[in-house]
Amino acid sequence: MTAALLRDPGPSRPWAPVDPVGGVLADLRIRGTFHCRAEVAAPWGLEMPALDGCMSSHVVTEGSCVLEVDGVRSVLGPGDLALVPHGRGHLLRSDPDARIAGRADLLPQQYLGEHYSVLRLDGGGARTGLVCGIVEPDRPGAAHLLDLLPPVLHVDGHDAARSGWLPVLLGVIADEARHDRPGSEAVVTRLADVVVVQAVRTWLDTAAAEPGWLRALRDPQVGRAVARLHREPGTAWTLPLLAREARMSRSSFAARFTELAGEPAMRYVARWRMHLATVALADGARVGELARHLGYELEAAFSRAHKRVVGVPPVTAAHRGPGRAEAPAAAGAAGAW
Repeated sequence: MTAALLRDPGPSRPWAPVDPVGGVLADLRIRGTFHCRAEVAAPWGLEMPALDGCMSSHVVTEGSCVLEVDGVRSVLGPGDLALVPHGRGHLLRSDPDARIAGRADLLPQQYLGEHYSVLRLDGGGARTGLVCGIVEPDRPGAAHLLDLLPPVLHVDGHDAARSGWLPVLLGVIADEARHDRPGSEAVVTRLADVVVVQAVRTWLDTAAAEPGWLRALRDPQVGRAVARLHREPGTAWTLPLLAREARMSRSSFAARFTELAGEPAMRYVARWRMHLATVALADGARVGELARHLGYELEAAFSRAHKRVVGVPPVTAAHRGPGRAEAPAAAGAAGAW
């Protein structure tokens, strides 16, 4: 992330996404950490561990189950997908009163590979098939998107069927899950990662109702300026320059941006730069170099802006190292299962 942030993007990048929302999804990179195929029969219940910095995904390939996150329950049917994006612990069970057998990663199971297992619980009743995954998103690249996601992102299989993508992917996952063919682990884990990205894309279609940067990004004119700012944070952005990027007058752009994003444009510019700075500092970037690449001629000006927006000087943020604190999450996820 640090290298990517400090690299000058140049004035022309023909491969940059034309669609602003597509650019956001391009930032969402997923690394599969562990996947488990669950073959369970009612009554059954599983506790899924909390894993900071990770997402949990659950694809129902057969039957149904109840997902409970922070006391809120969702019923998942065949073909449904649920994403728990903020590392929260949660429960999966055949019905709301089913006894929890234990934490899933601590229960006996068959390991088919370093990152793939089969877990079986047989209560003698109705059967349910699940493909459960723990994935690690590239938070530095897409933290601004991930923070917006709800506690549970539920994609109804019937709704997704109308767009065609989920049944196809789930069909392949279910087929691979039933047959332990050579390479099944690779197929299941990689497709499950694709399903996560597709789920976020589905959510994005309906997520831009409230004021915020995502709503601004969806605007045909303002979105051009926001997307350019995201790609090139070190440009000497001014309100007139942003307005010109949006092909609007300065006054019209200022009013429209505030209406859509819920804050003035230049305040958003500062917050976006400081978001990138906090991530890069935690990853070892030098303050002076970072200041120049984020558009500040003087390190002192960058330090003042960082303290004003973040609340602490950049040197303090670097010593805190929030990025380093998140880094062990992937190892923790694999080890926890």
